[in-house]
Amino acid sequence: MEILTDVALLSRIQFALTVAYHFLFVPLSIGLGLILAICETRYYRSRDERDAAATHFWVKIFTATFAIGVATGITMEFSFGTNWANYSRFVGDIFGAPLAAEALFAFFLESVFLGVLLFGRKRVSPRAYMVSAWLVWFGSCLSALWILIANSWMQTPAGAALNAAGDEAIITDFFAAAFNPSIFARYTHTVDALLIMGAFVAMAVAAWYLLKGRHADFAMKIMRIGAVVGIVTSCLMIVFAHASAVVVWEEQPTKLAMMEGQYDTEAPPLYAFGWVDEESGEVIAPFSIPGGTSFLATGTWDTEYPGLNDLAETEKYGAMDPADLPVNFVFQSYHIMVAMYGLIMLTAILAIVFTFKGGRVKKMRWLQKLLLISPLFPLIAINTGWITAEVGRQPWVVYPSVSGPEGVELLTDNAISMSVSAPELLTTLALFALVYLLLFVGWARVIGRFIKEGPAEQLAAAGAGEAGEAGAAGDAVVEALEEAVAEESAAPRSAASGKDGE
Repeated sequence: MEILTDVALLSRIQFALTVAYHFLFVPLSIGLGLILAICETRYYRSRDERDAAATHFWVKIFTATFAIGVATGITMEFSFGTNWANYSRFVGDIFGAPLAAEALFAFFLESVFLGVLLFGRKRVSPRAYMVSAWLVWFGSCLSALWILIANSWMQTPAGAALNAAGDEAIITDFFAAAFNPSIFARYTHTVDALLIMGAFVAMAVAAWYLLKGRHADFAMKIMRIGAVVGIVTSCLMIVFAHASAVVVWEEQPTKLAMMEGQYDTEAPPLYAFGWVDEESGEVIAPFSIPGGTSFLATGTWDTEYPGLNDLAETEKYGAMDPADLPVNFVFQSYHIMVAMYGLIMLTAILAIVFTFKGGRVKKMRWLQKLLLISPLFPLIAINTGWITAEVGRQPWVVYPSVSGPEGVELLTDNAISMSVSAPELLTTLALFALVYLLLFVGWARVIGRFIKEGPAEQLAAAGAGEAGEAGAAGDAVVEALEEAVAEESAAPRSAASGKDGE
């Protein structure tokens, strides 16, 4: 099979695995960070120990998620110097600053004030503790900004030029590179999606307690917070998603054509769903709105956009062969993302209406069950959106955008390391999959334990005094992680012992 020997494709699959796995935890940490900060603000105002217990509950969940997110993020960055060594050489002068800034200004900020949340409830003033909660969330958002600056530069390069040898991008204007044409639209779009994810996870936890008939007061408070954050962020997404799409229309014409399955120049129609026949270059769909995509982009129904065949004949995009592009894959991922947004909006409306309409959600088991599975909607939307963004710019890893500097582009096949072989990639893929599975099981067990315990048992600890409570959240997280690791490690030993006994 060709896939087993194609080093570039295997490198892409491995990086996709590490990024997709890492991105399971990023939305939870950023999204739940806001929920945590809101809960602590509520406690600061009310001084109700039940609100302190709510903060304590979310601190534990946030910390366990943050820890595994950091670990998987480090693995992802290491691959820049292994599988993607040529890419690192090309963009090293650009990427060094934002990646260093992410560690120095964002990660340290988040980590330091997370320590305050874990161990400082009785050691700092209530106001300082509340501010720490907001700074943890702000640090996570700032971290996302620096990472997205680096990623957005790959999509829409700016503030750079080729060196004399023509094999490396050299930064010429830091601010132009950092504030490249797509950064604001992509940052607001991405972070808003992560906040939606956090709101839906909070509502899912509340729905689980309502279904089980436990912690009803806590569940309804969290349901209200999640519903408000969910509806606000879902409505904002209309604006942010449109702004992000406009950037694609203006800067990345080949990606737009792939998203709509457009091979020929035309006023692109709008499809709800369909299938791209890559042999004939046609979209098979039961219905479409003629010129609908054109209208969304420009406000007119007849503005034409170039198709893949015409773009491939231009000097700028001549390295692209439409026959080799995964057009249907991008088309499907984009339309799945849009469909998930429809479910997100519907769920957010139902949650806000029936949560604040006399608290009727407490008796509506069908809505509780819908909310319980609702985090899948933003999770699928986030990952299909990421697939659309990254696969849609192929065959380039540094895309030759419309406004980009002349010659600052890099084909994916030229970005990989020449010293990495297919067998090595297959071996590491299998090892990554195994280790990541074990990590996920351990994380799920820890989170499941925290949710099962609930916030109620923390009420006594919340008022028990400095010695008993100062490090309660930190101790709980450490203890749960240690138990999960011990259980996972004991499993193979137990199996081996059983086999010896036989």
